[in-house]
Amino acid sequence: MKINKINLKKVITFILILALSLTFIFCMYKIILWINDGVKTNKIKEELIKNVDEKPSIEENTEIINPPNDKKNDYWDYIKMNMLDVNFSELKKKNKDTIGWIKLEGTNVNYPVVQGTDNSYYLNHSFDKSYNKAGWVFMDYRNDYETLNKNTIIYAHARVDGTMFGTLKKVLNEEWHENKSNHIIKFSTITKNYLWQIFSVYETKKESYYLTTKFSSDNDFNNFINALKERSIFNFSATPKINDKIITLSTCKDSKGNRIVVHAILIKMETK
Repeated sequence: MKINKINLKKVITFILILALSLTFIFCMYKIILWINDGVKTNKIKEELIKNVDEKPSIEENTEIINPPNDKKNDYWDYIKMNMLDVNFSELKKKNKDTIGWIKLEGTNVNYPVVQGTDNSYYLNHSFDKSYNKAGWVFMDYRNDYETLNKNTIIYAHARVDGTMFGTLKKVLNEEWHENKSNHIIKFSTITKNYLWQIFSVYETKKESYYLTTKFSSDNDFNNFINALKERSIFNFSATPKINDKIITLSTCKDSKGNRIVVHAILIKMETK
């Protein structure tokens, strides 16, 4: 009986060690895959970023949007900023889904933007369309990048290694907010260059309200932008108006589904 008990203990110990070893190997395998996805993403970005630069806008092709009466408003400094200058012909050769390029000051967000036929494909596919859990930066499939909806939405994963929207969390820091030069989003499409002034940043639980792209009336849109402004954890000088267009950046904050969200109003547009 004692021998059987000893053998049983050995078997149980062996099974436990085997299970822990297999779990460890599986976890290491997943970590290696995760790291490899980040390495591939950075390599792709390094190649693509050669196709973007910045330049002053051409005055005769430029329109300033809804200028405030207050000449001391930060708006008047922001519209002097350079626009993005993107070689879309080269980007389109690499991926025909390319529709824009986005850069957020004070973060590492500086990527070409793609648009699929749904909001799922680019959650796990890279710019070159290879399978990659890091995904890519993409515009909501409901949006029209040529005319822009009242609310244009751009998504990406918040990668711990800082790729994609991994540094978007910086907008929640007081230090980021205090540097007013950070309050600008530069977004360029195939036909136009844009500057957007941030008016709201916040955390929220997973929901669909802030992802609304169409509104039944001006009153609905007015209620919408007022709600977004009130959500902001910081007070920005920009105040959205009923005739504004806004851009929304959205990413996950954690595994519980919480989100980090940024909203900005269009202040300048240059036609190419």
